Amino acid sequence: MRLNYCKTHNYIIKNLYPFYLYDLSGHYDRFPNAHGIYEDSDDFQTLSDQYKVQNIWWEKPDVLFPFLIKVNGKPAGFILIASPPYCNKRIDYFVNEFFLIQSLRGQGIAEQAANQVFEQFEGNWELFTNPSEKNIVGQKFWRKTITNYTNGVYKEEKGETFDGYKLIFRFNNLRK
Repeated sequence: MRLNYCKTHNYIIKNLYPFYLYDLSGHYDRFPNAHGIYEDSDDFQTLSDQYKVQNIWWEKPDVLFPFLIKVNGKPAGFILIASPPYCNKRIDYFVNEFFLIQSLRGQGIAEQAANQVFEQFEGNWELFTNPSEKNIVGQKFWRKTITNYTNGVYKEEKGETFDGYKLIFRFNNLRK
């Protein structure tokens, strides 16, 4: 597994993004819009329309950090990390999006990728995940990954976020 800061080749993450949204649809009972795109609005008629919205990740290189996960040299997922002003107060880094293709899950690759990203930036971290029964696998993944990374020193709570009601994880890696 290799994690690359993706300054160029943004099209690779954009190509993987619809698969990520498809995965999320099972956790949130979402359907594609009228044009077959997983977006909340019918304004998105093509994947190209969706790609334009994602350009922000490459337009703000000092605050938004897109990472590409590769396995055996092939694209396998991505991690999108935000920093202020794109995260909550007193938070330095936010895991905005995290995706690994299904065929590679359960092999430790996702945890290894998360740890590598955490090691890139020191500070107060936050991430959200769906708290419902449909996302037990995701909840267990984050609980295990963060427990292992922080030696169990983290906070977990459920609450309202800018993205609705979520399971929220917070930790600080300054002491590591």
